[in-house]
Amino acid sequence: MTSDKVLGTSMPESVVDRRSPQGVPYTELRHIVDADGRHLFCRYWEPEGPPRALVFLAHGAGEHSGPYSDLTRILTGHSLLVFAHDHVGHGQSEGDRMVIESFHIYIRDSLQHIDLMKRRHPGLPVFLLGHSMGGAIAILTACERPSDFAGVVLIGPLVQMSPESATPFKVFMGKVLNHVMPSLPMGAIDSKWISRDPKEVEAYDKDELNYHGGVRVSFGMQLLSATQQIEKAIPGITWPFLILHGDCDKLCDIRGSHLMMDNSKSADKKLKVYEGAYHALHHELPETMASVQQEVSTWITERIPEQNQEQNQEQNQEQVPGSYP
Repeated sequence: MTSDKVLGTSMPESVVDRRSPQGVPYTELRHIVDADGRHLFCRYWEPEGPPRALVFLAHGAGEHSGPYSDLTRILTGHSLLVFAHDHVGHGQSEGDRMVIESFHIYIRDSLQHIDLMKRRHPGLPVFLLGHSMGGAIAILTACERPSDFAGVVLIGPLVQMSPESATPFKVFMGKVLNHVMPSLPMGAIDSKWISRDPKEVEAYDKDELNYHGGVRVSFGMQLLSATQQIEKAIPGITWPFLILHGDCDKLCDIRGSHLMMDNSKSADKKLKVYEGAYHALHHELPETMASVQQEVSTWITERIPEQNQEQNQEQNQEQVPGSYP
């Protein structure tokens, strides 16, 4: 399986007997250990030949990194190395389910994983790919280190809370409840709005690694905080980005994507709207899925410098594949 040597820190089995929430020893799972000592389950989708670029994938709230294989298969076919981890409190990673002390922990963990892969593949351009809450993570990660990334792809991103769900009264009540009853569950994620394809909704509902419980008040307030940070950051955004959003998305308001498109300073930016589509465009009806796969792969590959590709192919021919944590 994987080495238990993570980021240069030895994690001896005799000292650390840590298991995933599903009971699997982390010595049998690819993982990293974050700054708080929590084990994060990792996935790596590798191309057959030397990679031309790295793509860090940030999944959404309540889900995990597993259901992205259809999209990552297309990307690896373009010689892109895609990597991801289950966020704290998600999937096969440690942490209370969908509980986070600060949204910035997601950003910090993402940068840690990205830095690890950059050391393994020096010189390769790095792209960010985020869906839903993962879109918010990708945006704030790029804002923290704007010169580190060749571009950002966002699928149905969380940019702005809907005005209906974030009225001044609801925000006030949320802040009050967050102080007195932070674990109070609010409504659960309604899976019928994930996709127009009933098979995709059924797969989401049956996936035991997804969180199907109620979203806690404390988590909702962290999402609100993240969107507030993004709204403040948008006028200063200059890095390239692609946004794909369904105009019938009930889970992440498309008005946020329009806000980012209209108010950022990026010279290289694009918003593609899918008429009638729901939230998870990469799990939508077949024609929408195919379009999303093509849009994402084409946009990324067109932004890999040709000279950079040739140099990296020579460098990576000498590297041993599969040497990840």
